[in-house]
Amino acid sequence: MCAMKAHKAPNSARRNEQSRQAILTATRELIAEVGYAKVTIEAIASRAGVGKQTIYRWWPSKGFVVLESFVALIETEEGAVELPDTGDIEADLKLVMRETMEEFATPAFEAPIRALNTEIINDPALAEAYNEKLAAPTDEVMRARLRSARHAGQLSPDADLDLMAEMLYGPLYQRWLLRSGPLTPEFADGLVEAVLRAFGPRA
Repeated sequence: MCAMKAHKAPNSARRNEQSRQAILTATRELIAEVGYAKVTIEAIASRAGVGKQTIYRWWPSKGFVVLESFVALIETEEGAVELPDTGDIEADLKLVMRETMEEFATPAFEAPIRALNTEIINDPALAEAYNEKLAAPTDEVMRARLRSARHAGQLSPDADLDLMAEMLYGPLYQRWLLRSGPLTPEFADGLVEAVLRAFGPRA
């Protein structure tokens, strides 16, 4: 008698992860190609080679797919995010703000972020997820660097670090979102200098 060959069962976890990555990649590609308004769940499913019910099973709306696609892009591009700590808070913040502005001008980053802003206006659940997965981690990384500067005596001992972080990112974000002015190195440097004057050590 011939011995029967053992067949391994398909690895569903691996198959699901491959499908998930295909969906996230397809989402980013379609946003870049046709713009967010023209992207549909059907188009994402077709590009990814999955059924649209697969997408609806994993995400409640198109906005959530876009959010996860962007989070995945950041994780791939940047890995663990840490701000520079050379001991010079002004130099470090200017570098960070300049790099942030460059990211905002990069189509791969700009398109999905604008798409998310379109959706979160009318979707509180998506806004909460956006804050949890993107805004809050970014703010905490900034606060950690500011805490280090405060400990080193480069900021006022009673400096409100949450407010300071908002004052750094807020004007940049508004100028980008409203297209109200250019995002230049000079703007980044001036923003850092103004915030440090407000929160620096008092004589």
